[in-house]
Amino acid sequence: MAGLFYMVRLFIYHTEAQQKPEPDRKILSDQFEIMERKLWYIITVPSMVLVLAAGITMLILVPGWLQQPWMHIKLTFVVGLVVYHYICQNKMKQMAKGIYTWTSTQLRIWNEVATIFLFAIVFLAVLKNSISWIYGVVGIVLLSLILMSAVKIYKYYRMKK
Repeated sequence: MAGLFYMVRLFIYHTEAQQKPEPDRKILSDQFEIMERKLWYIITVPSMVLVLAAGITMLILVPGWLQQPWMHIKLTFVVGLVVYHYICQNKMKQMAKGIYTWTSTQLRIWNEVATIFLFAIVFLAVLKNSISWIYGVVGIVLLSLILMSAVKIYKYYRMKK
């Protein structure tokens, strides 16, 4: 998760560097590409592989969990996180080619999507059937709204400077 959080943060800085004059833009872009590539291939991808292997092993050892409704929802969020991971990889490759399709604000919002996945996956694993699904869904929606509002408020104060 830390790798995904930091990767998108690098995307934000990389995107904002495109507004700098030359030669700063080139120097910063080259440095961000190196940092992104190393973070991705040395930390983030190996971590994802280890986590997926551990999760699959856990389900092999305790197959009864696959009968639990909370596990179905958790695995849905895990699949969503894996998709998020690959979208980030595609973003990294686009930026390396000089293609910047998302603004820094869009990337800040994108960064919060990983937070929502993290909260949902952890809460489902910890609480299981302890709480009503309605409260869980309402909680995730409220968390999403709070995070999105925080990004907008941050943008407002940044633009005010």
